[in-house]
Amino acid sequence: MGKTIMIVDDSASLRQVVGIALKGAGYDVIEASDGKDALAKLTGQKIHLIVSDVNMPNMDGITLVQEVKKLPQYRFTPIMMLTTETESDKKAQGKAAGAKAWLVKPFQPPTLLDAVSKLVLP
Repeated sequence: MGKTIMIVDDSASLRQVVGIALKGAGYDVIEASDGKDALAKLTGQKIHLIVSDVNMPNMDGITLVQEVKKLPQYRFTPIMMLTTETESDKKAQGKAAGAKAWLVKPFQPPTLLDAVSKLVLP
């Protein structure tokens, strides 16, 4: 069985680009359109990594990290932020919330896959 990565982004095209890169590397992918959608899709299945945007409607990425960390089944799931945000205070907020990595858009798929391979749960 493959490893499952959840992509959370309000941009369908970005989810598609990330999804293609991850599937090409052998990962299974679950897509969510924002933080609320992501939480609704965390139904007990094993998620090896969450890749989330920061700025999204309904629930932003940093709030999502905080919420995921409250869930006993997912509190150890690594979360990587994938965002256009480069502000250090946002990064600090993400880190404080529990995000493990911060990748800035636009990104190259090899860079993404390298970061993913370092973070994904065994």
